[in-house]
Amino acid sequence: MRVKTGNTRKKRHKNILKDAKGYRMTRSKLYKVAHESTMRAGQYSYAHRRRRHSQMKTLWTKRVNAAARQNGLTYSDLVNRLKKKDIKLNRKVLSDIGLNHPKVFSAIVEEIKK
Repeated sequence: MRVKTGNTRKKRHKNILKDAKGYRMTRSKLYKVAHESTMRAGQYSYAHRRRRHSQMKTLWTKRVNAAARQNGLTYSDLVNRLKKKDIKLNRKVLSDIGLNHPKVFSAIVEEIKK
């Protein structure tokens, strides 16, 4: 007995076209073109999720450097002194403290300057 793919194929096509909604021209209307577009979009989103992490790391470093310079240190000097004092704060936390709580950041700098 032969199994027809009508319902399965229709569901698969419908899901791809739903994902391609908002794409321009035939990319949102024709299954073959929509499938290519959604596959490529998935590859881009996967790669760029990883790229976002490195961009955020760079941003955090720049923010920490700016906050450190306001307190008379450079970024590398700050990190070096933090390691010597065995204070374990990562870039993200230091960046947040420097941006939102400058007085706390100044207190940290004063602690490591001792």
